[in-house]
Amino acid sequence: MTTTAVTHIASLVTNDPSLGNGTPLGLIQDAAVVIDGDRIVWTGESSKAPATDNVLDAAGRAVIPGFVDSHSHLVFAGDRTQEFNARMSGQPYRAGGIRTTVAATRAASDEELSANVARYLAEALHQGTTTFETKSGYGLTVEDEARALRIASRHTDEVTYLGAHIVSPDYADDPAGYVDLVTGPMLEACAPHARWIDVFCEQGAFDGDQARAILTAGRAKGLHPRIHANQLTYGPGVQLAVELDAASADHCTHLTDADVDALGQGNTVATLLPGAEFSTRATWPDARRLLDAGATVALSTDCNPGSSFTSSVPFCIALAVRDMGMTPDEAIWSATAGGAAALRRTDIGRITPGARADLVLLDAPSHVHLAYRPGVPLVSAVWRSGQRVA
Repeated sequence: MTTTAVTHIASLVTNDPSLGNGTPLGLIQDAAVVIDGDRIVWTGESSKAPATDNVLDAAGRAVIPGFVDSHSHLVFAGDRTQEFNARMSGQPYRAGGIRTTVAATRAASDEELSANVARYLAEALHQGTTTFETKSGYGLTVEDEARALRIASRHTDEVTYLGAHIVSPDYADDPAGYVDLVTGPMLEACAPHARWIDVFCEQGAFDGDQARAILTAGRAKGLHPRIHANQLTYGPGVQLAVELDAASADHCTHLTDADVDALGQGNTVATLLPGAEFSTRATWPDARRLLDAGATVALSTDCNPGSSFTSSVPFCIALAVRDMGMTPDEAIWSATAGGAAALRRTDIGRITPGARADLVLLDAPSHVHLAYRPGVPLVSAVWRSGQRVA
C-alpha cells in the first residue's frame, strides 16, 4: 500500500474533540491528513506531517469527513411530479401517495431498479456522501420486498427492510393480515438481505401496536430497529423507538416534551430530514430543542420520489441552519458523525487515526460555506476508503 498526505488544509473537521480546538468538531487549522490504504493513520498540523509516498496540496481549502446519509429510499421506479405539482399548488402531503411508486416499482425490472440506485448514488457521491443507508418499501409483496433488498445490498451494507411502509394496496381491507405478512413470510424472505427493520408509524400507515409487533418480530430475526416517527402528527413512534433501543427515530417533527426528554436520555438518535419539510411545506423540526435536551441529532436527505427528491446533504445542511435552529458546526457534525451514530458506526463520520479514509475536499476555506453558500457545488474531491472517487 502507498501512503498519501493531504497537506495545507485551511480547516480540518475531525469530529474528534481530543484534537485541534477541543470542540466537538475537533477543528485543526493549517492541517494535514495521512491515508494508508483505506484508513486514516495521522492527523495534525501540516508542518508536522510525516513523509509519505504521495502528497496532495489542499491549497488552503477545507476538508471534512464524508457525509453519512442514514435515511434514504432509493429502490424505486417512476416519479411523482404530478403529486409534487399539486402539493405546491395547495394540496396537503399524505402518506397514501406511496402507492403510486409501489405500482411503478413492481412493474420495473431488476436492471432498471439497480440502474436507478446507481444513478442516485453517483449524484450523492459527487456531493460528498460516502456512506448511505437505503430501504425497501415500494414493493409490499414478499417477492418485491426481497428483490428490493437484494438490489440495495449490491450497493451498500446499510440495508433496511421496510415492508411496513404503508399497508399494501392488496390488503387495503385487511391491515391485520398485512401485518401478519410483514412479520411472517415477508420477514423470512427479507431478513437475510438486511441489517435493519423500519416501520412508518403514522396516521395512514401503522399505529403504535402494529409498529411494536413489526419491530419486535424483526429484532427476533436479528434485525435492529429504526422507525419513521412523528412526521405528520404527534404519535407513539418516538417513545416506542427509545423503548426498543432503536438506532434512530427519523423525522421527529411533532414532539411532546416527554418525547424530547426520552431522546435526550436514551441512545436513540433523532434523525432530522429537512428535505421532506422543504418539499411538503410542512412544519420544520426544532433541532435546537433536541440539541438543548442532550439528544444526538443526525441530518439526512430522506431521498425518495414523493416527499424529498434530493440526494444533496449540503442542501439539507443549509436548510437545517436556516430553518431548524442549528449552527453550521452542529449541522456538519450531524451530517457526518451524527449519521454514523444513527447507523451505530464508529469507523466513519470522523477523520482520526483508525477511521475509514472517507474525506471531502471543499472548494472553500471552511465547512461553514456549506450553509453560507447554499446551492453552490463546493465539493472539489471525494475519497472513499482511501480511494479518490470524485
